[in-house]
Amino acid sequence: MALQGILGFESVTVAATAIGFDITPASNNGMKPQAALITVETAAIRFTTDGTTPTATVGHVVEAGGSIELADSGQCDNFLAIRRDGVSATIRVSTAASWAG
Repeated sequence: MALQGILGFESVTVAATAIGFDITPASNNGMKPQAALITVETAAIRFTTDGTTPTATVGHVVEAGGSIELADSGQCDNFLAIRRDGVSATIRVSTAASWAG
């Protein structure tokens, strides 16, 4: 699948406090993201998309070099990430209007 209707791109530092990415319409060409592609650089992270706050031991693990695909606005709204170990990571986030089938 490929992102359709790219809205925005940002880099986010993932450190010792859980953080999401910018989902505000003002930052995304006036639209709320319905999908996102996230790549992980530098270090491993843990993430959640259900409103649970991730910790160094709670959440899905993605190693440096891995990627995450978010498929709806709820996942985008609730995405939170935290570094897994003592090294902060960088995530690169492309938001879109939808996924192309």
